[in-house]
Amino acid sequence: MLRVIVDIGHPAHVHFFKNTIWNLEKKGHQVMVVSRDKDVVIELLDAYKIPHTVLSKVKQRKIHLFEELFIREYKLYNIARQFNPDLIMGILSPPVAHVAWALGKKSIIFNDTEHAEIAQKVTYPFCDVICTPTSFKKDAGKKQIKYSGYHELAYLHPAYFVPNPEILRELGVEVGEPFVILRFISWGAHHDVGQHGIDNKLALIKELEKFGKVFISSEGKMAEEFDQYRIRVPSEKIHDLLYYATLCMGEGATMAVESAILGTPSIYVSSLAGTMGNFSELEEKYGLLFNYTDSEAALTKAVELLKDPELKKTWALKRAALLRDKINVTEFMVGLIEEIPKKKDGVSVSAVSDESYA
Repeated sequence: MLRVIVDIGHPAHVHFFKNTIWNLEKKGHQVMVVSRDKDVVIELLDAYKIPHTVLSKVKQRKIHLFEELFIREYKLYNIARQFNPDLIMGILSPPVAHVAWALGKKSIIFNDTEHAEIAQKVTYPFCDVICTPTSFKKDAGKKQIKYSGYHELAYLHPAYFVPNPEILRELGVEVGEPFVILRFISWGAHHDVGQHGIDNKLALIKELEKFGKVFISSEGKMAEEFDQYRIRVPSEKIHDLLYYATLCMGEGATMAVESAILGTPSIYVSSLAGTMGNFSELEEKYGLLFNYTDSEAALTKAVELLKDPELKKTWALKRAALLRDKINVTEFMVGLIEEIPKKKDGVSVSAVSDESYA
């Protein structure tokens, strides 16, 4: 049986790894989770009853990112020395790669963010496997394994996700009643430096309110004028809400992809729009998502979509087409995790991937 460490540094990572963690444990493997106190990470892990050790807490200033990185590496090294894992894994996590390399352990790095160049440069040389979707625009070299899916399909694939309409009652929304979800982010991640998203948020809200209720999910603190719109449901129920929403619009990359995969029209507004392969594929091949760098153009598109009475029916068909093309990502991850530690003298990528997951 394997001993595995999973590094979780963002709320999306909780969702990405949760089914894999549970499946590995059901098969008798021992899994240790280390976490980062960011946004609702701790809240989600506790809600899912996933035991974890907190390595660090996010601080606001950019300079603290490097201080935190040092703390995470130091603590993870000491934990890994005691736990003695066969494998350490995380999503573009320098500490995972560095600690595994220092201890002579195998490591898997998952990545779907092409523009996170600094993290890639300090992570890739030290890890054993770089796992990306087939839509990923960059060649990561011989270590790269490509699979036909998205990170978000590790938890939103129909094999694992069944929407619960009870969420609507909690928000005071009737079944079939139109409503919009807005997602604002804090722009504090290393790959967000110098980037920007939606302008004039209040004017945007007032325009969208003409078509239904508006709810806001925010990564950081919101101005008081937005407080009446804040989503007040447990974080683990957000995907039920996204499934039933008429439209999702925002600056958050993860929520934009989640909405699209769930069959909810998604508008991503960011200076980073168009830089990531999964977004390009969801827009150009499946028509589930729209990328914009300009807030006014994005709002025009939102109004156009909200005027369509057949909107959700059309997107349900588009979602079905996507699901026919994609794999069960959790199943793929578990298979990969069980295979990698067997490769004692380095990892032969071709032996565990290639055509079988494309």
